[in-house]
Amino acid sequence: MQIYPKLYCEKITDISINALKEKNIKALILDVDNTLIDYDRNMLPGLENWIENVKQNNIKCIIVSNSNKKEKIETVAMKLDIPYIFFATKPLKRGFKKAIKILGITNNKEIAVIGDQIFTDIIGANRLEMFSILVKPINEKDILITKWKRPIEEKILQNYLKKQNTKD
Repeated sequence: MQIYPKLYCEKITDISINALKEKNIKALILDVDNTLIDYDRNMLPGLENWIENVKQNNIKCIIVSNSNKKEKIETVAMKLDIPYIFFATKPLKRGFKKAIKILGITNNKEIAVIGDQIFTDIIGANRLEMFSILVKPINEKDILITKWKRPIEEKILQNYLKKQNTKD
């Protein structure tokens, strides 16, 4: 189903490089807010090393964020030394397609999208047949529009986890 992720993890740094390679992932599209940084712009501990390891394993990265705060996104991108797209309008395809072009990957199935929101990151990734990875938000603090969506996303996540448990 388009609202369920292909994988769910506590945080981005829990995603193993080997797991990405096993899925033939050649590039990552990364969300910023509550995925890479918290509301107060603190970077997730261990993120810089994780990104460096990803790059050393020849997996390309790009930030794709719905934020219209260019300076915030640019600061994170520069710190991680990766390209970025801001005001991407996820889950619409526009921002994702721009990222695909920058990444130079022709097969969408070789791209994973990592983010903390079902209604933007996961649905957008699934619409384009990319490998969708949902992570828990770094912090409970959110912008207002996101706060309203969280309870619905939590119900979807609980259904997803139930289905995963019955598969095992």
